[in-house]
Amino acid sequence: MHLASSLRTGLLAGVGIFALVSAPAFAAAAPQADEAAPAPAAGLPDGVPIEEIVVTATKRETSLQKTPISISVVGAADMKNRHVQSLIDLADGAVPSLRIATFEARQSALTIGLRGIVPGDANQPAREQGVGVYLDGVYLGRQHGLNAALFDIERIEVLKGPQGTLFGRNTEGGALSMVIKAPTGEFGGRASAGFGNYGAYTGQLHLDLPAIETGLGSLAFKLDGVVLHQDATTKNPLAGQAGWNQFHRYGGRVAARWKPAAGLTVDLAFDKSRDENTPFFSQLLNYNPLGLPVGTVYDSARKAWFTDATLTTKGIAPLPGMVKFGFDRQDVADIGVPQQVSVGKTQGVTSTIKYKVSSDLELRSITAWRTVSDDQWDNSGGANRTPVYVPNGNFSRYSIATLDQRQFSSELQAVGSIANIDYVLGLYYFSERANDAARTPNTNKWVSDPVTQLATGYTINDPSQYPLATVARASIAYAKSYAAYGQATWTPISPLHITLGGRYTADRKNGSLLTINGAPSNLTFKQDNNRFDPLAVLAYDVAPGVNAYVKYATGYRAGGASSRSLTYRSFGPEEVKSYEIGLKTELFDRKVRFNLAGYIMDRTDSQVDFNFFIPQADGTVRNTLETVNALGTTKIRGIEADLNVRPADGLALGLSYVYTYSKIPPARNTVQEQLNQQIDPTNTAQIFQDVYIVYTPENALSGTIDYDYPIGSNGTSLKLHLDANYADAAFTFDNENVKADKTFVMNGRIALADMPMSDRGQKLTIAGWARNLLNNSFVYRRSNANGNVLGDYGNFNAPRTYGIEATLNF
Repeated sequence: MHLASSLRTGLLAGVGIFALVSAPAFAAAAPQADEAAPAPAAGLPDGVPIEEIVVTATKRETSLQKTPISISVVGAADMKNRHVQSLIDLADGAVPSLRIATFEARQSALTIGLRGIVPGDANQPAREQGVGVYLDGVYLGRQHGLNAALFDIERIEVLKGPQGTLFGRNTEGGALSMVIKAPTGEFGGRASAGFGNYGAYTGQLHLDLPAIETGLGSLAFKLDGVVLHQDATTKNPLAGQAGWNQFHRYGGRVAARWKPAAGLTVDLAFDKSRDENTPFFSQLLNYNPLGLPVGTVYDSARKAWFTDATLTTKGIAPLPGMVKFGFDRQDVADIGVPQQVSVGKTQGVTSTIKYKVSSDLELRSITAWRTVSDDQWDNSGGANRTPVYVPNGNFSRYSIATLDQRQFSSELQAVGSIANIDYVLGLYYFSERANDAARTPNTNKWVSDPVTQLATGYTINDPSQYPLATVARASIAYAKSYAAYGQATWTPISPLHITLGGRYTADRKNGSLLTINGAPSNLTFKQDNNRFDPLAVLAYDVAPGVNAYVKYATGYRAGGASSRSLTYRSFGPEEVKSYEIGLKTELFDRKVRFNLAGYIMDRTDSQVDFNFFIPQADGTVRNTLETVNALGTTKIRGIEADLNVRPADGLALGLSYVYTYSKIPPARNTVQEQLNQQIDPTNTAQIFQDVYIVYTPENALSGTIDYDYPIGSNGTSLKLHLDANYADAAFTFDNENVKADKTFVMNGRIALADMPMSDRGQKLTIAGWARNLLNNSFVYRRSNANGNVLGDYGNFNAPRTYGIEATLNF
């Protein structure tokens, strides 16, 4: 009843808003021949029309409003207003259906989700994402490297729902497509510099060089460079060591556009980035939440705490007095630990060739080679996570890991039209190799009173021994994917558009778990999967500026194996079927834009993670994770609404709302089964437990206000921006029934823009910005896995950051 009621309420609200704003438009859409054109209705907006947005979701340039897909676009101006420097900055909810979070506490790998398709741990070599991320049409195969500094982004297209036909594998939730500004062939560009609190500074240079005319055609170059820096927002009390949530990101890109002949364009680009960062600090939120007896005597023989000297009743480990817990974000960590920056490196070469054979046919080739490497140093837990306190025992789990990935992809496209049919045909190839290794030494050691057994301080273990710790896991995986696809839109009569498409994909994956807990392993997996993803869309132009559509599509996420598993247990692909209905409107001479979509998605063979941190005999703690395919059907239902209004000159208002319902059937907990069998080898009982879809709030909302006030007649203006973003509390681990906090973040910017600096067109903008303007504090990731031995831990959002920047356009 709750689902039905919520869906009914949301749909009625959307229809009501549409009816309210569109009734005058429909009334005026078709006046009788003998009637005069109606006068504008009183009270209608009189602002500047909303700009047309062009997207490439269908592999051709189309208007956002005429593309029968639920899409959100984050443009260059939006990114500037929100001070978006890397993808993690969109985690505040700028696009309510887009959910972005760090993997674990680490900024080096991002979890990206749409419409309830949010993989919790897709950063292993044989794991896949559920939302495809693309850079200039090139699929990025790993979660690692996604938080690198963004170059000169023209727009980010967020395509919601399965994109299995045109985009293919691992796009069952949708796709995030980043488009970088291409060379113009005319001299110009912009340079910016800024600074802010927490020692932040930024610098960017984007330079277009004039085209060079050669005997082989024109050649244009564009150079991009960027550096972003921020000191730690949680300080490390251990001298000389890095704090938490700090970063230093920089990179460069060289792009060339060659036009050797009429209709032929060759784009070549090389980019290289480096991301030095530390994780968010993991805080203990509560201690002994289950109210268990607290131990006072430690028995080293049995490695357990007892409530008295008789050693009859076991208790939970006591908490050292220097360890803080609670729901206040720490500015300085309670325990100092060794911590160095993680280093992520990304680079790639892309070739995009377009040949306009005729006005009705363009042939394209997109070929790319990319690499990602990551050296991870994550000591975010201190004494706030296991291992628990033991007299004179080691603690503070340092997750030291490496990942290296190489990928090659090539795609051929034919984009054309025949009479009243627009079509896209394509062939695709993708090849990837990825390997990882990890070890988890403890960096600190308690100093305990020999009588009371209570902690009096701590020391630091020999840092030279950290890289020599036992390798918990090492693996390598290979993947190849081949695909052929086609999509055609037929317009039999002017208001009706029928789209049919399909994609055949052959996936070939294999891998080896090379090391388990320091011992060589010969465990392997191999999967060959073939599938066909169809698409059908019926679109109708109801009236000028009013378009409706219904859509059926499918998508899938490839299977694999978990390198954190002790058995390298493999799991199969998951797939989704989606049914969507949508309405796109532009009313009152494009002063109002209202888009509404409702969808039903059924996912089968859902990939579910069971994650446990298990103490080892050597005192370390191993992260053991197995992924299983849940039986039955996962149900995901939702509504998405976007409203943009220009009520007056210079004033723009925006509001986006998303409702998401999700229910996943119980899944088999194979990790707990293994733990039970270690205690009792005869215990072969299967365990099924409730599981949850992560980082998917039931309700999410984002609103924006922008005001542009002209100053004088030379083009200078005062620009004001304010946005507010809210989301309900959401689960953050598949197998844990605890939610993180609800979130609310406001961002703002004020700028004196476009001040003429010379008669050659140079303009200067001075701006002040703030993120998390109200300095709200909330836990965005929470775990109760240690509740029976220590307490819940979580990661807090970043505190308020602010600064000023100057930008010179030339």
